[in-house]
Amino acid sequence: MWPDNGRGARETLDRIGDKWSVLVIGMLSTGPLRFSTLNRRIPGISQRMLTLTLRHLERDGLLTRTAYAEVPPRVEYRLTPLGESLRGTVYALAQWATDHHDEIDTARRHYDER
Repeated sequence: MWPDNGRGARETLDRIGDKWSVLVIGMLSTGPLRFSTLNRRIPGISQRMLTLTLRHLERDGLLTRTAYAEVPPRVEYRLTPLGESLRGTVYALAQWATDHHDEIDTARRHYDER
């Protein structure tokens, strides 16, 4: 049914479905951004986690890293066409999470009270 027993799909979903990747892709959907801007705009992400997330997304072909030979050095990240193709999906997922957060929070409290 699944090629390679679903391994490829699981690996891809692990990458694009984690919270930091979703937030980075969402932030970059408006255009290229510098590391410091991403770090400032994504609440709760550490510099280490942002670095790892950016590296993974670059490795997977979802974003590019461009270093400019300037003083001080400037590095920008931007979505590739493959990353751009995720914009609508990521936006829909983030919007769904925002729209249903209260319901999920209530369900969790009811579950935990059992």
